[in-house]
Amino acid sequence: MAIHVLAVHRDTVGTEQAAGGSLARAYSVGVLCWLLSAGVYIAAKWVSTEMPPWALCFWRVLIAFAILLPIVQHHFSAMLALVRARGLELLFIGGMGLAICQGLIFVGLQHADATTAGIIIALIPIITMILARLMLAEPMGRWQVTGSILAFLGILIIIVKGSPDALLRLDFNPGELWIVAGAFCFSLYTVLLRRAKFDLNRLALLVLLLGAAALTALPFYLYELAADERTTLNTSGLIALAYVAIPGGALMYYLFNRSIEALGAARAGVLLYIQTIFIAVLAYFILGEKLQTYHLEGAALIIAGLLLIILLKPKAKAAAA
Repeated sequence: MAIHVLAVHRDTVGTEQAAGGSLARAYSVGVLCWLLSAGVYIAAKWVSTEMPPWALCFWRVLIAFAILLPIVQHHFSAMLALVRARGLELLFIGGMGLAICQGLIFVGLQHADATTAGIIIALIPIITMILARLMLAEPMGRWQVTGSILAFLGILIIIVKGSPDALLRLDFNPGELWIVAGAFCFSLYTVLLRRAKFDLNRLALLVLLLGAAALTALPFYLYELAADERTTLNTSGLIALAYVAIPGGALMYYLFNRSIEALGAARAGVLLYIQTIFIAVLAYFILGEKLQTYHLEGAALIIAGLLLIILLKPKAKAAAA
């Protein structure tokens, strides 16, 4: 009997250790995903004076699409059926979240530093929550409203660089406003994707959305070519393009998909916030950027707002209601 109990205990411990190891691996995948994503902002800023933003956006999503497409070949029939039934919806949602959003951020990085972009991107979950309230009627309590106001004030401090006089003079860095617009587009993409409820394998759906993004970015890329904004494919340009398309594109999207499968959307999404830290660290070592006082003040308000939103969620309504 004692031997049997000991064996059961060992099996239980072994199962718990295996589960713990799987969870650790899942979080490692999520962290690596956001590290690779942070590198995209560094690469885009690094070649911002040499490579037009929409060229970088177009080739990023197109190459990522081409790399991931063979992986989902078993879902081709379902993908084709979804394209036939809801093609315009796929085009709009994928174009909004994976092309327009990214293109606006790349445009913004021509004028703003990567550190500021990383902090502004942390605003995405808050914008998403507000849009979900307006479009999906999801609950939003008074603490969520308070947290949203604090986060908005944090972004405002960063945009005016801590100077109220800049607000009165409307003296804004256009790059930071483009990045805020990009964050809004990604939040809208998230809400629209949630509302659409496409019945398709997650990775296969991502491939379709990347294809839609490539089609959306193509006219902007062609306009750049017509305006003679030629891509400078020197060594720096090739390295940046290779990075944003492969490790920061196809691999990052694939790892994010895996992290959602292992952790669930909520826990995987929370890891987004570490991207801001990665961007700041990489920008310091690679681009020579430094955190300014207004960065810290704005980030403190955003973090305070996020904590109010995450920790003090509104009570869910009763099922009968």
